[in-house]
Amino acid sequence: MRRKATALLCLVLLTTAETSAFAQQPVHLEPVRAYVEAYVRSWITAPPIVDALKDQNDLHAHLTHPAISELDAQWRAEFGSTQRPLIDSVLSNPLSQFLKEKQAQSDGLITEIFVIDAKGLSVGESEITSDYWQGDEAKWQKTFLVGTDVLFVDKVEKDESTQMLQSQASLTISDPRTGQPIGSITVGINLDAL
Repeated sequence: MRRKATALLCLVLLTTAETSAFAQQPVHLEPVRAYVEAYVRSWITAPPIVDALKDQNDLHAHLTHPAISELDAQWRAEFGSTQRPLIDSVLSNPLSQFLKEKQAQSDGLITEIFVIDAKGLSVGESEITSDYWQGDEAKWQKTFLVGTDVLFVDKVEKDESTQMLQSQASLTISDPRTGQPIGSITVGINLDAL
């Protein structure tokens, strides 16, 4: 009888701990994951994304950290300027046009999309970001550096300009032929619309 009571008590404690852990999980995680799996994952290995990543990875293969810092500083300086050669080269490329189309097709559910190369640098963007190097952020570190088939959903943030709640979902992008990670993609999800 004592063994059964102890086993039952352990089961109740385990169930309570599991319920408590589940209750502490942010509410937005599952809806964002479900949306990404249903509407985003199917196009992240489209030729415009994969080809642009491979091209930029080849171009940036020998970039050192100081060179990456210089490019990021240039982007940040251009961000508040009318002269923006680096920013314009990214925002006007074919990948950025593809991402803008995907964002437009989402009927307001996607707020931004950007693709990041193997060095952590932006390859294409649907909306301008404040920095060029994403390699110091969780969206790249918790996807590309972790491996294939990774989905990382970040915390909820309020956009000060639009007052909308959003979360960024980031995924590793792998070469469809080799299965090797070649970059990552981050998709901003409008939680109010979701």
